[in-house]
Amino acid sequence: MTKYALVGDVGGSNVRLALCEIETGIITQTKIFSTLQYDTLEKVIRCYLHQQQKDIQDGCIAIACPIKNDWVEMTNHNWAFSIHQMKDNLGFSHLEIINDFTAVSMAIPMLSKKDVTQFGGKVPMQGKPIAIYGAGTGLGVSYLVQVDRRWISLPGEGGHVDFAPNSKEETDILEILRSELGHVSAERILSGSGLVNLYRAIVKSQGRNPKILKPKDVTKYALNSSCIDCHKALMLFCIIMGRFGGNLALNLGTFGGVYIAGGIVPRFIDFFKSSGFRTAFEDKGRFRNYLVDIPVYMIMHSNPGLLGAGTHLRQKLGHILL
Repeated sequence: MTKYALVGDVGGSNVRLALCEIETGIITQTKIFSTLQYDTLEKVIRCYLHQQQKDIQDGCIAIACPIKNDWVEMTNHNWAFSIHQMKDNLGFSHLEIINDFTAVSMAIPMLSKKDVTQFGGKVPMQGKPIAIYGAGTGLGVSYLVQVDRRWISLPGEGGHVDFAPNSKEETDILEILRSELGHVSAERILSGSGLVNLYRAIVKSQGRNPKILKPKDVTKYALNSSCIDCHKALMLFCIIMGRFGGNLALNLGTFGGVYIAGGIVPRFIDFFKSSGFRTAFEDKGRFRNYLVDIPVYMIMHSNPGLLGAGTHLRQKLGHILL
């Protein structure tokens, strides 16, 4: 009989839950729940398990917040809970709560060629570190390394490092955003709100008043060429994405590849392909040759968080994934 585990991917607005075949890692029965309709995550899980009518003893839930100890408090929602207490309440043998980018990184060993799109470089080197980042509501960052036939995810808060301008135009943008926000992290540029920040700062730097736009507006007007400022903001966004990815590659020698998780970029994939992303990724002066062969991939899989949560749990349960 096939044995299943519960896997989940929890954001501020939605909860995705699914079943993972423990032997194969295959994800099935994916359901989406609104966080606004439930008082607690545990109630969502109980509702889902009641629908599935299966004997589930193990689970792994990815959540978009730092996971430091037993007590978990979501960043973009008011849910908070004890991992140990939830495990006992659900009657699980194992319950893993992991960071969302830990899950995304753990999905990479399970991805096939059809799940990714490559942007330059050659082939990844086996056994070398991998970098993962993605711009969405925020800017997530993690690394993945191999140790003794195990995959080890190295999560962190790399999206909150300082934004480093690389031109007079970017210095002007930094000064404008610094006057508004104080500390300007990379996430203040490389995120949905960051795209709006870029647009607003570009317009202000030219002594004009920006319109009040949402991230989807900036993208829309850039793609249909109806706003020069939006087009410039989106192009600069791609360039800074490239430089940030190159920095990640330098930090840990990620010859295993650099992966961009979903979020914003898939919405303008053709624009991204023709942008200055790859040139900016390699633009590291004396160390350009260090980066030129490192491949960059866009993850096109629809649910890498669920896939990675399953991979993480299967490895915890003793499965060899290499």
